[in-house]
Amino acid sequence: MERSARGRLEYAALMGSDPEQALADVRRRSPQMYDAVVETAFGGPLAHAELGRASRELATVSMLAALGGAERQLAVHVAAALRLGIAASELRALAEHVSVYAGFPRALNALAVIDEVVAAAGIDGPLPVRRIDVGHHETIVAQAGTDGPAVVLLHALGLDWRMWEPVMAPLAVGRRVFAYDIRGHGWAAGHGAAFTMTDVADDLIGVLDALELDQAHVVGLSYGGGIAQTAAVAHPKRVASLALLATTDHPFTAFEARARSGEVDGMAAQVVPSLTRWFTPAALATDGWGVRYAREQVLRGNAADWAGTWRAFTGLDVQGRLHRFDAPTLVLAGELDASTTPEIMRGIADRVPDSQYRELPGTPHMQTLERPELVAAALDEFLPAAGTQR
Repeated sequence: MERSARGRLEYAALMGSDPEQALADVRRRSPQMYDAVVETAFGGPLAHAELGRASRELATVSMLAALGGAERQLAVHVAAALRLGIAASELRALAEHVSVYAGFPRALNALAVIDEVVAAAGIDGPLPVRRIDVGHHETIVAQAGTDGPAVVLLHALGLDWRMWEPVMAPLAVGRRVFAYDIRGHGWAAGHGAAFTMTDVADDLIGVLDALELDQAHVVGLSYGGGIAQTAAVAHPKRVASLALLATTDHPFTAFEARARSGEVDGMAAQVVPSLTRWFTPAALATDGWGVRYAREQVLRGNAADWAGTWRAFTGLDVQGRLHRFDAPTLVLAGELDASTTPEIMRGIADRVPDSQYRELPGTPHMQTLERPELVAAALDEFLPAAGTQR
């Protein structure tokens, strides 16, 4: 392909606009500069496939942020990075990274540009988080919404509160939505001592106490669903309703093998089996934020925490024990979930009187990271909210 044509194609792919329109002022001022940009840069190194387009934009944002004094160009490339699938949280993390190597003034200037571009794109800013003491350890809690019924979200094994971030803003309309790091994860990682499902269920009650909540609507996915059920059995008056997503009410024989593999094989060996259980092949191929986030969480996990959590999960003992739980219960399955299959989820619904069973089409195990819009809609329909009749 002729180099000018290749440059125009690559510019459009990276920047999302036609260079003849986007760079019209450059072309008017200096046709030679326009040719250098389109043919030499975009038709040359930037067109090479050794670096993916999203990776190139991350590199460009990093260099412009570190250089300083190029805020106009930085804004253009931040917008391009967002368009290519880089998350706002990743761009903010990049500004934090720049602070280490290029200093705080340039990092702060870059962060201001990133926030302006992100806001202009209609993307919500980061949720506020706070540290709380739950008695045995400290954790962090994120909150979305300031009015209405309280909703507490419990994350899956190996992840942290951020797996709920894609659904928190939609759920926060008329609600106070909280998500926290469970013992052995995120901020609450690395404590070392063995624990049980009763312990992590008591931690949930400790979170409610720290937040001064007498009751909350409790939503748990996978391991979080096991904790939610354990808490509902032990402390039914503290649970205003129960939403069980992609979970189980009994331990699987594979749990101990996963614990042992973390100890013997290390965390890198857990990435493939975990992600292929959690996501569809299409999601793994496109490698969006949810997949990238989950991969890094598993890879960076602590093997002792991983093993301890799986061993705690082997002690799940709630099957048939929610028959007297009289608060509303939603059982939410994913059609394509190969781990906690629709059959398993229907069994849970059958054992919880008057529960609602729903199945999300085209949805795998990690519901909130692959089909957050379906999860948010289902939970929004189920959970009460201020100003509505439900």
